[in-house]
Amino acid sequence: MGINFDLNDLQAFRAVVELGSFRKAAEAVSISQPALSRRIDKLEEALGVRLFDRTTRSVTLTTVGRVFAPSAEQLLDDLDVALLGIRDVSSSRLGHVTIACVPSVAYYFLPNVIASYHRRFPRIRVKLLDSSANDVLGAVISGEADFGVSFMGSQEPEIEFKLLLEERFVAACRRDHPLARKSRVTWGELYEHEYVSVDKTSGNRLLLDQALSAVPPRAPSVCETRHVTTMLGLIEAGLGVAAVPSMAMPGEDHPVLTSVPLVEPVVKRRVGIVRRRGRPLTPAAEEFHRAIIETKRGRVAGSDAGGNSATTGKTRRKTAS
Repeated sequence: MGINFDLNDLQAFRAVVELGSFRKAAEAVSISQPALSRRIDKLEEALGVRLFDRTTRSVTLTTVGRVFAPSAEQLLDDLDVALLGIRDVSSSRLGHVTIACVPSVAYYFLPNVIASYHRRFPRIRVKLLDSSANDVLGAVISGEADFGVSFMGSQEPEIEFKLLLEERFVAACRRDHPLARKSRVTWGELYEHEYVSVDKTSGNRLLLDQALSAVPPRAPSVCETRHVTTMLGLIEAGLGVAAVPSMAMPGEDHPVLTSVPLVEPVVKRRVGIVRRRGRPLTPAAEEFHRAIIETKRGRVAGSDAGGNSATTGKTRRKTAS
């Protein structure tokens, strides 16, 4: 027995799932709301199940709808891949791309990439999952994200890791703090002062614990947070100092915060693109992936000889990781 639905019905279903609204979904696929409702009704009738619970105020997936949604998404993605050799992604194409990214990299790398991508493909929606390094890996492995940008994943067997840059950890402090007058600070000197740290759920904490096994702190931190942004706020308020990725620091013109390179040892983190092995990118995601690589190449000339991103003290803004 044939299934009486078509590609337009699946696209309507995906739009409602992503946007959570029949009105917004209708606008996204450029049809009227009654026409979109008819497409959903047709799909439900063909499948013989109800996919959405609808009220005047909300629309939610039924249990069957939640099971069907990943399959519908995969069908549409597979079609995109099949069409890749036939036609390019064009400005008239409607689609979407989902990127998982640690917040510091999201803030540093992606705003200009997204803006340029949107100018080229105005009808392709970009969804950014800014979360912890572990969550980024999970989103890539599960297929929730097309790919990710993170500093974890190079050791995972199901993950391909393509290096974008290396950045070092620095000591973040107030300009009136004694460490601010130094040209460099050892980890031992850092730990002589009250300090703030990220908790054990942070990928940065795991990286630092492994790199500094021979340089244990003399005392526990005065406060633990989950995000570097919060740490910087506490430091700005005078709570202490902290070790943060250089990318997370605000620019040299910040009136309160500054940073000093950390040495003995120099600790770096490797930031790269993470993809699930064997999973092809959709045309929309392939274009976004290419845009990130081109952006990285454009910044190579601004990197120092040690391979560190030379953005410290330039135009970076405060962010998290």
